[in-house]
Amino acid sequence: MCAIDALGIPAMLDTDAVITSRDPETGEPITVQVTGGGTDWRPANAVVHLGSRADCRTTTSAESCCGYINFFGHRRGALTWAARHPEIDSLVLDQDQALAEDVRCFGDLLS
Repeated sequence: MCAIDALGIPAMLDTDAVITSRDPETGEPITVQVTGGGTDWRPANAVVHLGSRADCRTTTSAESCCGYINFFGHRRGALTWAARHPEIDSLVLDQDQALAEDVRCFGDLLS
């Protein structure tokens, strides 16, 4: 699952969760604990890379986006990855931006 999907599930189900991932650059473990509407990110400076291929309007989101929406342990790693993949439209979201995006996409999906 992409990072935004993973963050969206607790919002969508109004439940606590523990999300585990690995930084695609370093392999560093990343954990986001969602409890009572709050989050604890480890490492504390983890970010989400929001990316998509240019063909996102002509393919499924799974094909054009999901592989490029990842957790990174820090902003620098996400920017390094993005620089090596110019074919991907990239945006690096801080934690608050990522959480706002997941709520926008999934927060009231089951309401």
